[in-house]
Amino acid sequence: MAKLYTKEKNVATEMSPKKETIDFILSYSKALKIVKVGTEDFELHSN
Repeated sequence: MAKLYTKEKNVATEMSPKKETIDFILSYSKALKIVKVGTEDFELHSN
């Protein structure tokens, strides 16, 4: 018999990332460059 997944799960409603996480994501996005060549996309990381 199929199990029903209708009960609400305990999920944290407020999530606050660390400053280091935000800095990492920002620096990664600044270093990422996407180059289109024909129909292909290439991701370049300048690190």
